[in-house]
Amino acid sequence: MESFHPAMNLPFSYTFSTTLTASSSSGTTATSITNTWMDPRIWSKLPQRLLDRVLAFLPPPAFFRARSVCKRWYALLFSDAFLELYLQVSPRHHWFLFFKHKTLKSYIYRNNTSGGDQGDINVRAPPCEGYIFDPYDITWYRLSFALIPPGFSPASSSGGLVCCVSDEAGPKSIILCNPILGSLTQLPPTLRPRLFPSIGLTVSPTSIDVTVAGDDMISPFAVKNLTAENFHIDGGGFYSIWGTNSSLPRLCSLESGRMVYVGGKFYCMNFSPFSVLAHDVAANIWCKIQAPMRRFLRSPNLVESKGKLLLVAAVEKSKLNVPKSFRLWSLQSCGTTWVEVERMPQQLYVQFAELEGGNGFDCVGNGEFIVIMIRGSDKALLFDIFRKIWQWIPPCPYSQDGGVGGSNGRDSELHGFAYEPRLATPVTGLLDQLTLPFQPFNG
Repeated sequence: MESFHPAMNLPFSYTFSTTLTASSSSGTTATSITNTWMDPRIWSKLPQRLLDRVLAFLPPPAFFRARSVCKRWYALLFSDAFLELYLQVSPRHHWFLFFKHKTLKSYIYRNNTSGGDQGDINVRAPPCEGYIFDPYDITWYRLSFALIPPGFSPASSSGGLVCCVSDEAGPKSIILCNPILGSLTQLPPTLRPRLFPSIGLTVSPTSIDVTVAGDDMISPFAVKNLTAENFHIDGGGFYSIWGTNSSLPRLCSLESGRMVYVGGKFYCMNFSPFSVLAHDVAANIWCKIQAPMRRFLRSPNLVESKGKLLLVAAVEKSKLNVPKSFRLWSLQSCGTTWVEVERMPQQLYVQFAELEGGNGFDCVGNGEFIVIMIRGSDKALLFDIFRKIWQWIPPCPYSQDGGVGGSNGRDSELHGFAYEPRLATPVTGLLDQLTLPFQPFNG
């Protein structure tokens, strides 16, 4: 398809004279206005193919506003021809999607027959909602997840899809949701019972891969990080429904959380001491990578940026004559060596550390941006890697109590994922090929 140039130099200019009539208390006044570009006689002559191409470049909020213009534009979301064009030419939007932090509750010891909480069993939880942050315009949007059934929590995001996992201990039910379209697709439940495992999701135009690792329930009273299981389906007709299992490295201590996908591998943090666990999806092999300055790291986070894995952490070398700092390292192509690529300006770090107060922070990266969220606070930093710009971002105006923090403390915090909004995710159609009897929703 030929390239599209939004700013073309025309060989000549159009100028039309438009006469507007305005009413006032003193009478009617005729005003002649010359408008070169916005005259409807120009725009009405544009071919529909060109108009569709312009609409395909709009970010989702602007596109949905444009749908109210006419019936044809409203129906574009259901047009196969437009969606095919959209998938070809629409630019990628490196946005972020945040949800309110949900406290992990242990379901191992729950006894529904005991007293005390009987009155809460039939209470329906409020509909889930997410908050989209646009780092280009520093703008927040609210997005409803009303179709997500109760008892599911967002765990990962990729390719315009959000992965939600059941909270109940046992075999995990997984839902893939496109919040822009309001569509839901259910995967078969995992084979092994787990509590709160780490979830990795990567979605390409022709394949879906999901890795569920750790928190094996080996007895009603014990949980250990022993195994991982993988789901794969692709356009070539190959699929593996949790049939590929692997053993985690010995004595690993990964906390429940997100995985980061870079270059065919899922990465997650390992604790006590700090290291990085890497899972080669194709080879189905796990390995450990030593973290830089692992004895002095605090709140280490893994993020992906433009195809590279970055480790973001505070460094506190209290026993050495080195000031505390906030640093970023990049994993080199050899897969074992880290190189420091950026450091927060010391004056900004002093301000950051005062606000953070030792509570820790969480990081999420997408494209050229990294968001650093201070726990227990509505404060967050945005770092533009390419332009080397650090800036505070405004609190989300839609979350309860006006921000991340508030009277509810940890329960009202936001946790986020990298998110690229998509008007179409045809890869989910591959799941229709599966003939397994999926479990129906109980919500």
